[in-house]
Amino acid sequence: MLVATAVPAERDAVARAFPEPPAEVPLPGAVLHRIPGGPDLLAAGVGPARAAASVAAALTVAALEHRPYTLVVSAGIAGGFQPAAPVGSLVVADAITAADLGAETAEGFLPVTELGFGTVTHRPPDGLVRQCAAATGAAAGTVLTVSTVTGTAARAGALRERHPGALAEAMEGFGVAEAAALHGTPVLEIRAVSNPVGPRDRAAWRIGDALAALTTAFGKLAPVLESWRTA
Repeated sequence: MLVATAVPAERDAVARAFPEPPAEVPLPGAVLHRIPGGPDLLAAGVGPARAAASVAAALTVAALEHRPYTLVVSAGIAGGFQPAAPVGSLVVADAITAADLGAETAEGFLPVTELGFGTVTHRPPDGLVRQCAAATGAAAGTVLTVSTVTGTAARAGALRERHPGALAEAMEGFGVAEAAALHGTPVLEIRAVSNPVGPRDRAAWRIGDALAALTTAFGKLAPVLESWRTA
């Protein structure tokens, strides 16, 4: 199993859920942190393009070494749409959607699918989503992938109008899912909410609390994910 985060702080929060320290394994352009008896962890970079490139490299190396991954997990902190996903809560994606991949028109935003090509949503396995939500108490809903983090109430409202099932926004999930899809590998996204989606108020951010929630979540998820990996 491969767990991809954006930054090392998120990767290390996941690692703290496991008793064994990770070993570093160099990859082209990245470094895996391999936990004995646990997942491989990758700080894949910020944004969908960098995340996709890093995860694609890890998946390709694993395939060439004849030990392909059976699951890829995009994990980290995120903004939560209020009041459905309050700060400190967990969200597991039942849909991973690129929120701003498309075109602005006089009639409004058109997703790339309505322009006749591409995809904007990947769906994790339903049964796995339900098991993860039950194990952690996470809410299940759409996690949006954005290239520009929301900083106004107007944009937050527009996103919710276009995606009424959205619970959180982050910057990597869709890129991770695109890479996984090219390898035929199932994908999951788990996020701990560090701040509300909307006007940027750094004083309201709770990054430390969200990272701690991520550690706790993976402690509870370990048997669920392990059973999925060995099924």
